[in-house]
Amino acid sequence: MRVVRMEGLGFDEWRNMARELLAEAVPPDGVLWMEEPGLFGQNGVEVADQAREPNGKVRVPATFFDQAKTAAAHRSPERWGLLYRIVWRLSRSEERGLLGCATDPDIRALDHLVRAVRRDIHKMHAFVRFRRVGMREDREQYVSWFEPEHRIVRLAAGFFQKRFTGMDWSILTPDECVHWDGTRLQFTPGVERSAAPEPDELEELWRAYYRSIFNPARLKVKAMQSEMPKKYWANLPEAELIGELIAQSRGRVEDMLAAEERPVKPEPRNAYLKSLRERTEGGEATDPGDVS
Repeated sequence: MRVVRMEGLGFDEWRNMARELLAEAVPPDGVLWMEEPGLFGQNGVEVADQAREPNGKVRVPATFFDQAKTAAAHRSPERWGLLYRIVWRLSRSEERGLLGCATDPDIRALDHLVRAVRRDIHKMHAFVRFRRVGMREDREQYVSWFEPEHRIVRLAAGFFQKRFTGMDWSILTPDECVHWDGTRLQFTPGVERSAAPEPDELEELWRAYYRSIFNPARLKVKAMQSEMPKKYWANLPEAELIGELIAQSRGRVEDMLAAEERPVKPEPRNAYLKSLRERTEGGEATDPGDVS
């Protein structure tokens, strides 16, 4: 039995270990993947079974590794074993088409992990709110605090690099932090919530904007909470307005319905529109490109 400790390790380390195990033809039921600290010493392959001869070069579809890299960010302790079981099956000639079998239990489990991680990345992109903390030379500096469900910082960082290239920023999370200085991304260990900055004056502007765009006539509370779960509200400056706006929404809709209709604006004097109306009233076919 091989015991592989993955505490603090990620996809790249798993891939290297999987390659080693596959080369030695170690089956999935001969590997125990663990993340708990302090049980078997150092990270890596800890306990070896009887040595096996390498089984030659193993070929696995590249598309699997794209999915596996995403799934590896999930917090499920079963993910490493699942990924190795799939890559083992893909390495068998009789199961090369496994990824196309949507009903296979392992493929369904992989898809579940991938979907959960991608949804979490989407939420991070949507709900990170930067706070201005100062200037460095001619560049503004911003910091944000976010608590993702999964270990997605490295997968999500590229979005912020492209969108906020012109300012220096840091995103702090409990697992890992990412920093952009205008040149490169840097990753550092996670921090506590207390390391995040206090609210700044920009948040009042954001709240004013959110209040102005809130449409009570289109309010669907369950749908809103599905897209903006309450667990994210603590980090959103506009969240403190949500309860108030929901409570006021019915009255605002009633006021909108009771309001007198505004007078119709007079038709603009436009030769193009006049010609279209005349042709329509006269029963002629209209060619928008033919205006005499």
